[in-house]
Amino acid sequence: PQNYGEYAAMVESVDESVGRVLAALRQAGIEENTLVIFSGDNGGVTSLEWKDRPITSNLPLRSGKGHLYEGGIRVPTIVRQTGRVPAGSKCREPLISNDFYPTLLALAGQPAVPEQHRDGVDFSPLLLEEAEHLDRPALYWHYPHNRHEGAVRAGDHKLIHRYRTGESELYDLASDIGERRDLSREQPERTAELLGMLRAWHKEVGAKFETPK
Repeated sequence: PQNYGEYAAMVESVDESVGRVLAALRQAGIEENTLVIFSGDNGGVTSLEWKDRPITSNLPLRSGKGHLYEGGIRVPTIVRQTGRVPAGSKCREPLISNDFYPTLLALAGQPAVPEQHRDGVDFSPLLLEEAEHLDRPALYWHYPHNRHEGAVRAGDHKLIHRYRTGESELYDLASDIGERRDLSREQPERTAELLGMLRAWHKEVGAKFETPK
């Protein structure tokens, strides 16, 4: 349940702070020349972190911070630039925080720096409603520490792979946003395909793994 008073108070404080920032931009006369991105790096904490109860709930998403289920990695992103990004517009194309850098460069009229944002994609065409989708085959996550797992999402299918056990889980996010039905045994070919993509990505980016002491 979402009944954690201290957490609610901090959310309210963030809300007030965002309001002060936006007001300052308006008062300085640079509101139309400033892009504001509000997002999060992970979902809310659902484990028993404090006072033996979860800090919040991410339902209907499964789990929370530190996990590769949607409750841990799916967060909202709000982008605002008065007069440039259409107010009230919505986009359901999945993004990842690596995309912010190349997008900001593009919107500022600067050239891309591929060696610095190799996993990032410029999503400014989505903001400006010049496109509905990004030309990207998949999104990847890599937690070699803590959870010892990785994930790949291609279309609506998402695979979570446990590095230590070699086990994989497959979910169809279009019909199962809560990730309750593991399809890995029902769809072994799709599972193998996504696992192959994840392993190929590991090699491409030189992903690091836990080294036994």
